[in-house]
Amino acid sequence: MRISKVYTRTGDEGETSLGTGERVSKASPRVCAYGDVDELNSVLGLARTKITDTDLQQLLERIQNELFIVGADLAVPLPGLSNTPDRQRRISQAEIDNLEAEIDRYNGTLPPLEEFILPAGNEAGAMLHMARAVARRAEREVVRLNQAEKLNPLVLVYLNRLSDLLFVLARVANRQSGGGEVFAKFH
Repeated sequence: MRISKVYTRTGDEGETSLGTGERVSKASPRVCAYGDVDELNSVLGLARTKITDTDLQQLLERIQNELFIVGADLAVPLPGLSNTPDRQRRISQAEIDNLEAEIDRYNGTLPPLEEFILPAGNEAGAMLHMARAVARRAEREVVRLNQAEKLNPLVLVYLNRLSDLLFVLARVANRQSGGGEVFAKFH
């Protein structure tokens, strides 16, 4: 795909095109859902500017690419009840399995949690906590959309696992800096 012009003026009245070409409101649940996924991707890009660990960099780059798949999955509705084949690349169990393997890998390097931690720490850790919160919001938007329309059910699973992984990675980033977690105090 080659984009030669950034503005098209086709969205000036509050509508946009889905991947099928169908025009919808920019406030539609579908557009809100993939908009939150786009925001999550942007927050991860920002977090990557503060991460020096090569393995984490590569993992986050892979996740950013997978989030493009999630966004496209959401931007192209599933085919109707007809026998029309689904040619859209959709998020799959393989990507979820990879997230689970990374959760196990990184969580295995951390001490068990015995108390609540605050979404804080160093810049990288705090940004990964922010990404986790945006992932949870995206998940809520997808749940809302899924209540109205049939979606690839693996999108929800992927976002749920991703938010878990981002929590673990925030802990890792905070420990890599020599800092550690900031524990919640209930006075």
